[in-house]
Amino acid sequence: MGKEIKFSLVFRDMWQSAGKYQPRVDQLLKVAPAIIRMGCFDRVETNGGGFEQVNLLYGENPNNSVRQWTKPFHEAGIQTHMLDRALNALRMSPCPKDLRQLFYKVKKAQGTDITRIFCGLNDPRNVIPSIKYAKEAGMIAQASLCITHSPIHTVDYYISLAKTFIDAGADEICLKDMAGIGRPESLGKIVAGIKAYRKDIIIQYHSHAGPGFNMASILEVARGGCDYIDTGIAPLSWGTGHADIIAVEEMLRDAGFKVKSINMEAYMEVRSHIQEMMDDFLGYYIPKLNHLNNSLLIKPGLPGGMMGSLMTDLEDNLRSLNKWKVKNNQPELTTDQLLVKLFDEVAYVWPKVGYPCLVTPFSQYVKNLALMNVMQMEKGKERWSMIAENIWDMILGKSGQLPGPVDPLFVEMAKKEGRTFMTSDPQENYPDELETYRLKMNQQGWDVGQDNEELFEYAMHPQQYEAYKSGQAKKDFEEDFANRKAKKETGNVKKQLPQQVTVNVNGQNYIVKIAYDGQVPAPAQPSQSATSAPAPVAGQGMEVLAPLEGKAYLVQSSSETPKKVGDHVEAGEVICYIEAMKVFNRIKAEKAGTITSIAFASGDSVDEDDLLMTIG
Repeated sequence: MGKEIKFSLVFRDMWQSAGKYQPRVDQLLKVAPAIIRMGCFDRVETNGGGFEQVNLLYGENPNNSVRQWTKPFHEAGIQTHMLDRALNALRMSPCPKDLRQLFYKVKKAQGTDITRIFCGLNDPRNVIPSIKYAKEAGMIAQASLCITHSPIHTVDYYISLAKTFIDAGADEICLKDMAGIGRPESLGKIVAGIKAYRKDIIIQYHSHAGPGFNMASILEVARGGCDYIDTGIAPLSWGTGHADIIAVEEMLRDAGFKVKSINMEAYMEVRSHIQEMMDDFLGYYIPKLNHLNNSLLIKPGLPGGMMGSLMTDLEDNLRSLNKWKVKNNQPELTTDQLLVKLFDEVAYVWPKVGYPCLVTPFSQYVKNLALMNVMQMEKGKERWSMIAENIWDMILGKSGQLPGPVDPLFVEMAKKEGRTFMTSDPQENYPDELETYRLKMNQQGWDVGQDNEELFEYAMHPQQYEAYKSGQAKKDFEEDFANRKAKKETGNVKKQLPQQVTVNVNGQNYIVKIAYDGQVPAPAQPSQSATSAPAPVAGQGMEVLAPLEGKAYLVQSSSETPKKVGDHVEAGEVICYIEAMKVFNRIKAEKAGTITSIAFASGDSVDEDDLLMTIG
């Protein structure tokens, strides 16, 4: 019998790669015993990037979920692992050092054994501190090589990177083939090269099935000396997800490897539970295309973990674009037409921004930049006319060193806008914030939680946490789910009634919130309404319109002071934000003047061309 290969079930990523949401804790606890009885898994991915955030979005406490979900696996002797984004920890944007340190302490206390650390830039300056923090917290530090295919990302490049991480103290190495576009033979050589450097280092392979290389890649890394293989379970295997455990087990056994057998009765039970979860609510957020393999994914190299949310978000993007086209007497686009345009534009944009590995958050940044280009060009505008600040941070090196040089056009644009390219340690750009959030929680009367886990959650995802605490997240989710369910069952979209209107009384604008259930809605915060300070000419002046659909916010972080009516602003000054496609887009004043009205409350959904503010 040959080398033993062990299996991991990437249960978190199965859902993340399929759609928008994760199962509720009651659903997780129901499926856990059957996963254990399958008898073939030595590891289960229980949580990590995306898991905590989407739980908040539908009104469930993720800390409670993680603690309960990891417990049965520990009792069965199965290791739990999670995914983390190094400098970004569990979110799209970089984190302060004190939050990163607390992150690992919280997750270890909640029952997560292994953290899979990755940086989409493969910048050791982002990964090595996380290796240190994880080990200090008692976790197993698994450092990732983010796999992609480009002139820069060669076999030697990856072997050298693995050596750097091993020398820095990494306990294990993961080949994170997040788009499934790693070429099988090259992947086998990478694994063999790492094992030649350090024979006893544990190597785990993670790949998505979509582009079609997946099974061949698994066989090659196994032959190269890989120790663990990530797998999925139907009906969430293949497509944008992962190879099904049955096929992988049979292939490796036939190739002479020692593998654990599958309890097929338990396998079928897990399948049934997954289908029940999909029928309950999760399936309403899983586009049909995500069940299919698609070799078109080879060209753009977009990761499976992003395709779940991408296809859901694309529905909104297409609706917004077609709304504009109808208004301008142009033929509408289909989903397939927009998708092909997007894939082509990603392939065009990617080299120009320095070949960042297309994995969170940089996959979203490149995709968003490409999508905004497509949207603008479809409207007869120029490329690069809208670049979010997060994307500029990537281009300028604020998030880490890009693998390749950026196109001269960005150098020139940066120069014109007074932007500076950076080579310093990315962490230096993000000062500590934990005490600020601790103070805010004290002021609200909120408990920081067991092992400071609620403090961690608030500091990690401030907007989502506030929406969760207020009940707004649950309300928004339930309304959206009811609408999707009605559309699927009847073909009709539930009419979205207005939640607020702006009225003018004696020259003064007021935001009036509307209730349909007999409950008096809470008044808007003074800083978020149009009643704050007297304006020179209330409601008059240049209209600031939303350039895209999303959620409008007055601030992005606790360090900012929200604008209010009566404030003077300069041309080019940031006045608010729109969160769309997981990034915050800065909205700037086009002229100097005084804010005379604010037409939204922070967190409100806005459509393209909706009024945000007026500046007199």
